[in-house]
Amino acid sequence: MKLYEKFADDLEKLIRQGVYRHGDRIPSVRQASQQHRISITTVLHAYLLLESRGLLVSRPQSGYFVNLQRGSGELPMRELQPSKPMAISSSVDVSRLVLSTLRSIGSHDAVPLGSPYPDPALFPFEKLNRYAYTAGREKGLWGVTGALPPGHPRLVRQIARRYLENGLSVDPNEIIVTVGATEAINLCLQAVAKPGDVIAVESPTFYAMLHAIERMGMKAIEVATDPEYGIDIAALAAIVKSQPIAACMVMPNFQNPLGFQMPDERKRELVEFLTRMDIPVIENGVYNELYYGNAHPSSLKSYDKKGIVLHCSSFSKSLTAAYRIGWALPGRYRDQVEKLKFLNTLTTPSIPQLAIAEYLEHDGYEHHLRRIRKAYAQQANLMRAMVSRFFPAGTRMSSPAGGYVLWVELPPKVDAMRLYQLALERGITIGPGYMFSISDAYRNYIRLNYSSTWTNEIEQAVITVGKLVALCDR
Repeated sequence: MKLYEKFADDLEKLIRQGVYRHGDRIPSVRQASQQHRISITTVLHAYLLLESRGLLVSRPQSGYFVNLQRGSGELPMRELQPSKPMAISSSVDVSRLVLSTLRSIGSHDAVPLGSPYPDPALFPFEKLNRYAYTAGREKGLWGVTGALPPGHPRLVRQIARRYLENGLSVDPNEIIVTVGATEAINLCLQAVAKPGDVIAVESPTFYAMLHAIERMGMKAIEVATDPEYGIDIAALAAIVKSQPIAACMVMPNFQNPLGFQMPDERKRELVEFLTRMDIPVIENGVYNELYYGNAHPSSLKSYDKKGIVLHCSSFSKSLTAAYRIGWALPGRYRDQVEKLKFLNTLTTPSIPQLAIAEYLEHDGYEHHLRRIRKAYAQQANLMRAMVSRFFPAGTRMSSPAGGYVLWVELPPKVDAMRLYQLALERGITIGPGYMFSISDAYRNYIRLNYSSTWTNEIEQAVITVGKLVALCDR
């Protein structure tokens, strides 16, 4: 099959699944060329082929539009058919430290350098709240059934579209909307492992991964992770040889706290290795939209041929954390994850789903993302420059390719917990390295959040932390 034929077939599938509906404008030839990294000629041939099939119509000066006539075979997205409820059977404690840090951030005068959340100042709250208000006033069946798994069809359709715009064609029927990415990760982990199982994680890793493992009575095993290239696949292979691993949990793009973007070839190699070993991998993709480069990063899902990748993401880091809307693309575990969602939390509130769907349909999500990407990239440079200038000799730091956190290695004598307490006494929060491991391997590391607009208060807080590091290094 020629490349343009494959692209045309993929687009036809999305049209028939309802991701694109009759009258919808599809991406321009130039946009599709950039998004899918194929030539303009290839896109044009594909669009002409779809036009000949009667699925697209060209409008001069406007572009190509979906042309589905009655009885043309549009396939509806799968509706929920919940099975009868079934009983589900029912090692480092980082949760207390994380909770203490989050509570400290809640203090009105605390500078949130230790926050895991993006600064909400750049988010379109007013628009989203207006959409939520309108959705709340509307009466109808979708107020109830739109909250049931897999999620409201309008939002599911927009999520599928977003992946397509970023170069990945996904089946909308695979998508399950969740209460944030945290629920998606928990459901996926519950679907692939049981209490007592061993889960391989990056080192350091985002503490939400450790929380999920701890809560379910499983055990985490840390795998060496390069600050530029990601998880060490050879080290993972050695661990797999020595003991059974039930699943792997990774964040290949803009990993929290390291900030790296795993190279495409290593993503492919990791998926191929785990496929051979028949080990599922839970991919946390919450920061994928927050890249600093010119192109959206690929995901592990892009290289998955056997359905072993359970991809999780949310709008919390890119649009709003207040609505707690995430989703999972669980591959071959899709039905199990949907059942677990139904059994564990039953629904995801429909009003936030509808508000976000309305925003994605009408309000320029990509424009919003370009604005926050630019802001984060500038603030990353500012934070790195400040740490370089005001922290003592022997300090090293990451080079984030996206996201909004900086990982800082302090001189060996510095204890991050002592530094945490000293900073807190001065109204400043930081993320001590202890939160990102099941051991004390990162006792002299901290994570700094640079998502807030740069102010004199933030600048003085960074200078103060640098002075405190020097004090702890004596």
